[in-house]
Amino acid sequence: MAYKITNNCISCDLCKTVCPTNAIKIVDDRPWIDPELCKNCVDSIYSVPQCKAGCPTFDGCIKVTSDYWENWFNTYKNLKNQVTNKTNKTDYWENWFNTYSQKYAEQLQQNSHQAA
Repeated sequence: MAYKITNNCISCDLCKTVCPTNAIKIVDDRPWIDPELCKNCVDSIYSVPQCKAGCPTFDGCIKVTSDYWENWFNTYKNLKNQVTNKTNKTDYWENWFNTYSQKYAEQLQQNSHQAA
């Protein structure tokens, strides 16, 4: 499955009405995408997944990847956007990331010198 319904879903059921494969089901009063039926709108007349295109929220329906680093960076971007929106501190996460990556690079360099 390449898409999933998040907790940001407002349960408007628009995604359910636009899904060409009827992959979106209501389970426990919440929409859920059946991974057996979802084809990501590939090989169809649509150029984008209709659940994503029809969602009135920004992230009620999101792409799920199996790649670890892609998931990590998507989580990072999402958290950065949430903090930026709540605190208006646009540079907080950038400073955090730069500091963290710099320290990590220094540790890697130090470990490589010790191993040599």
